[in-house]
Amino acid sequence: MSKKHPIISVTGSSGAGTTTVKSTFNQIFRREGISTVSIEGDAFHRYDRAEMKRELDVRKSAGDETFSHFSYDANELEKLADVFRTYGETGRGETRHYIHDEEEAERYGAEPGTFTGWAPFEDGSDLLFYEGLHGAVVNDSVNLSALADLKIGVVPVINLEWIQKIHRDKARRGYSTEAVTDTILRRMHAYVHCICPQFTETDINFQRVPVVDTSNPFIARWIPTPDESLVVIRFKNPRGIDFAYLRTMIHDSWMTRANSIVIPGGKMDLAMQLIFTPMILRLINESRRA
Repeated sequence: MSKKHPIISVTGSSGAGTTTVKSTFNQIFRREGISTVSIEGDAFHRYDRAEMKRELDVRKSAGDETFSHFSYDANELEKLADVFRTYGETGRGETRHYIHDEEEAERYGAEPGTFTGWAPFEDGSDLLFYEGLHGAVVNDSVNLSALADLKIGVVPVINLEWIQKIHRDKARRGYSTEAVTDTILRRMHAYVHCICPQFTETDINFQRVPVVDTSNPFIARWIPTPDESLVVIRFKNPRGIDFAYLRTMIHDSWMTRANSIVIPGGKMDLAMQLIFTPMILRLINESRRA
């Protein structure tokens, strides 16, 4: 953690909705005139698409059916920790982009499934914003949780997460339901051992819970809408959180535990604006004083 160069880390698995959360943060940054540098977890994958396919074949031949992008050793976590540490100390660092599709290929001038080259951050940023799979990892090699100043988990109930992933990967990447299901199954071991433990490290978790039937996510024709959902917001340390104010501002919200508030799903953006704006401004003010 660094008062002078703060870091915000948003963590969630594939299909969790971290990109939507990133959009809300961008609104806050733009409105408050905060200059940021953003990095994506995909930039720190160890392998490009072709290399990952070869590595998967090698692992399967050796009897390992659990290797995936969720796995620690499929990612450059030491490099990510170095970026966090360097930024916290100096306000500098570097990142790259993983090219997902043809649209990004045109934007970055590289083939889909490959990386751009590493490039330095622009000077003069107020904070670093990370969004990806591993932003709060604590293991024998790294402690990313200790290097970030504000850690947010995005954790929809698992059937909803799967529905969102299936629909996204079919629509944007042309995968079949069977192919996405195979990926979900292969990732389950690392989901349990690499992804879930991070949510005990995060400062605030947002968990969307549908109130429609999602019993069989593999045949769901639609993603439940925000209005068909509730969101459970859990604060690791509720001290200083004005729950009375939040309940007043967010109609139909209620407390379920001393550190948890439930809100209508359609109010998630509003809740984030109310919760994170003062936190971000506090980080920026402390940074400028430092």
